[in-house]
Amino acid sequence: MNETTGKSADSSGAVVHPPIAWVLAVGGGFVLDRLYPLPFVPDAVPGVVVGGIVFLAGLALLVWSAVTFGRAGTQIQIDRPTTTIVESGPYRFTRNPIYTGMFLGLIGFSIVFDSLWLLILLVPFYLVIRYGVVAREEAYLERKFGDAYRAYKGRVRRWL
Repeated sequence: MNETTGKSADSSGAVVHPPIAWVLAVGGGFVLDRLYPLPFVPDAVPGVVVGGIVFLAGLALLVWSAVTFGRAGTQIQIDRPTTTIVESGPYRFTRNPIYTGMFLGLIGFSIVFDSLWLLILLVPFYLVIRYGVVAREEAYLERKFGDAYRAYKGRVRRWL
């Protein structure tokens, strides 16, 4: 355990727990929408249905990813050691299906609640995840697994 940061020496050192960043983005979007609503979904679009489908797709991807991690016997928590490179389930298609599910969830919420603010806050959320979490995770996995992780990176895209 690093005495300065309180983080495990065998972890990515991500700047934030992704669920906390997601909740902050959603909460911030709702606050901004309350102060200054910015609807964007056309009246002809059934926003609750379309957004609900997008949100549920993101949730399903997130759950599938978490179950796949569990079956592989490795940690989903970013502050715990990773024990293996997971290449099955959704990890065959993207190296970051959990974060992709979170992005879809935020997009779905923006459509359901007809809030452009939620969609706008996807940008800073993405930047925090991409540079404060994913970049650190990738560097950690390269240090820990070396060529095996680099080969996985060569076969599977970061996103979709």
